[in-house]
Amino acid sequence: MRILHVADRLPGRGGAYTWMRGILDGLDGHHEQTLVVGEVAADAESLRLPARLVVREGLESRTPAPVELDELVAEVRPHAVHLHNVMNPVVLEWAAARPGRLLTVQDHRYFCPTRGKWTLDGKVCLRAMSREVCTTCFEDQAYFGEVLGLTERRLAAVRRLPVTVLSRYMRAELVAAGVPASSIHVVPPFVHDLDFSARADGPPCVLFVGRLAESKGVRDAVKAWRRSGVSLPLVLAGTGPLRAELEAEAALAKGPPLEVLGWVERDRLAALYQRAGALIFPSRWQEPFGIVGIEALSFGVPVVAWESGAVHEWHPGPGLVHWGDVGALARALGKYVGRRLLLLPRYERDEAIGRLTVLYGRLAGRATGVRGV
Repeated sequence: MRILHVADRLPGRGGAYTWMRGILDGLDGHHEQTLVVGEVAADAESLRLPARLVVREGLESRTPAPVELDELVAEVRPHAVHLHNVMNPVVLEWAAARPGRLLTVQDHRYFCPTRGKWTLDGKVCLRAMSREVCTTCFEDQAYFGEVLGLTERRLAAVRRLPVTVLSRYMRAELVAAGVPASSIHVVPPFVHDLDFSARADGPPCVLFVGRLAESKGVRDAVKAWRRSGVSLPLVLAGTGPLRAELEAEAALAKGPPLEVLGWVERDRLAALYQRAGALIFPSRWQEPFGIVGIEALSFGVPVVAWESGAVHEWHPGPGLVHWGDVGALARALGKYVGRRLLLLPRYERDEAIGRLTVLYGRLAGRATGVRGV
């Protein structure tokens, strides 16, 4: 089959884009692929892509912006068009009006105008989007109206599209938002582009991997590590708005060191997983899946985590504690750090690619007889 992948951008980092590249690699050798993006980040220029790469300005926009795609579709003549991480509502509406289109929903921005089902007053949001529900999460009401309008427009398009998600949690959230259950397909991710033969690049540690932001619970990770009494250093692999604050704290820290590495490439990340005695994963926003969790488990590393979003779907149980409880997180870290896992998670590439291939085939069948699917 000929498959046209459409994405907002191509960076060299980020779980959503690592997953997208895993799909491209998994389909390689069996299908003819074209990837069209709005922009290519400097750190992605060295990536090996098993697809022809095309740039169309406007795809990277998170607000309505025109993008010319019909000419490319006429040239490629794809059997299926797969959208990844597209926030531009004009592009979503373009896809929803034509057969043969599939959207992967990676996060909450299609049905939650705020911080990922995590409220301004620090609680888990269990209600579907509405003006009345969401207004309390914004202090600037003019900005709220703008963001709510964009989110509602995206959701209206999503309701007309076949959708894949990474977890049952995300499927339930979309159904609650009015997306037909019959159009949502769960395709769990797999571990991609990590070298399991890598050697540890340092002494044992407690590891945090992800964006250094409040939503990822990085401050809670530091608090729990300090309370745990674990003598291993805490290594933070990632960057984000809290990086400077954490680096300042690391410079003043007494006792076991706090190391802030910034973003690390995939080869070094594998070496960090080999080094880790535990991964600490206290996400405050509701995790759509939590790919770093299955990455750590695949290296035999125990994951000490909060019950956030879809985490319970892949977590083996020991080390999983109630959301928001820093004390329980600290106790779990002290109990499970250094315990290597023998029963590793089973998220296989062939299964995920097989599910997608079946969906592509259905899309191609529905679009039969339509020129330039």
